[in-house]
Amino acid sequence: MQIGYFTNQYPTVSHTFIRREIQALEQRGHVVQRLAVRPSRTTVIDPDDIAEANLTHYILDLRALVLLGCVARIFFRAPLRSMRALMLMVNLATRNGNSYARHMAYLLEGMVLASWCRRYALEHLHVHFGTNPAAVALVAHAITEVPFSMTVHGPEEFDRPEALSLSDKIAAAAFVVAVSSYGRSQLLRWVPMDCWKKIHVVRCGVGDDYLNAASTVQGENRRLVTVGRLSEQKGHFILLDAAAKLRAQGIPFHFTIVGEGPLRRDIERRINQLGLDDCIELLGAATQDQVKEQLLRARALVLPSLAEGLPVVLMESMALGRPVLATFIAGIPELVTPDVGWLVPAGDVKSLARALRHILTLDPHALMVCGEAARHRIRERHDVREAAHLLERLITAHRAQPASIERGKDARDLAGRKWNVTLWRTKSLKR
Repeated sequence: MQIGYFTNQYPTVSHTFIRREIQALEQRGHVVQRLAVRPSRTTVIDPDDIAEANLTHYILDLRALVLLGCVARIFFRAPLRSMRALMLMVNLATRNGNSYARHMAYLLEGMVLASWCRRYALEHLHVHFGTNPAAVALVAHAITEVPFSMTVHGPEEFDRPEALSLSDKIAAAAFVVAVSSYGRSQLLRWVPMDCWKKIHVVRCGVGDDYLNAASTVQGENRRLVTVGRLSEQKGHFILLDAAAKLRAQGIPFHFTIVGEGPLRRDIERRINQLGLDDCIELLGAATQDQVKEQLLRARALVLPSLAEGLPVVLMESMALGRPVLATFIAGIPELVTPDVGWLVPAGDVKSLARALRHILTLDPHALMVCGEAARHRIRERHDVREAAHLLERLITAHRAQPASIERGKDARDLAGRKWNVTLWRTKSLKR
């Protein structure tokens, strides 16, 4: 089957789960085209990501004349459907603060994507993230009637569902994937009950490089690691304050912070203010092999996030036999149970410091038992091959539906305002 995978930026350091998913589908015999709006804004350093970048087609890498040529060909081949796509974007822009410039950009990008759907004879288009790539895919679907689906990760989609026209995207999609039951529950809030059946849970997974990694002796005695983009939602400042409490209590430790992002300078400044330069290391961006090395060296992974979907790095750590400390948010409690790690309230410095102290002083045998339980849980629930199998079933089920007219009708109704999930939501709130 010819499948297109589309997202905003690909590959990036934090999107290894997309690469694993694509490769698992290819191993099942499918041909997968990598499609994206733009390359990663940060330098790609992992060899596997560099290889993926060479296989990916980028809309914004096209020269202006080539892009306009794609748009013109699509318009002349399908003028009525192109006009419907235009009406659809105008409709969504009007309902979202008159954001016409942004939605016209989606229209042009969607017409290029539609040309790629035709060029590669795509039978299905799958989108990761319900943000701007889903809007672009909505345009391509309205023009080509190639069925599309999307995986919604959060937290951005859950923070501003109305601004993202999330309900409209769900209405037009063949099916929608959430990565946790929590994520599915958030999507159910924004659509009528007759759309609920199209929203499924497919958990992200890890590959054999983690699932079959050799069991090793527990990590260095006082070393902990956190892995994630240096951004507001990851809670690094909470972690630093908790580390300062450990230092005040005379508990020795060493933290390695893996990741890069806009808060790096602020984090460096805070480390210096707290006098933690000798026990906290900022490693920066890392390859997958380097991340794995840091996880294996550590006693546990710490992820003090303030907002999340379901972080794949938790699965990677657990697959390597390393327990995890995270927060009671989003889908994390579905993954981190009491036998495989610890959960604390998000933003609670005192609770985080207590949990860190517990991990640093825990008996090595108890830590090993916890790590082995974590390995078992990931092998049981988060094998990427099982995720690919579930996606394959969903994709082929919708491919088998003969009524592409009905799927096209969703987009036409949105353009003509005959059926509008957002209006349903507004009315239900008023009641």
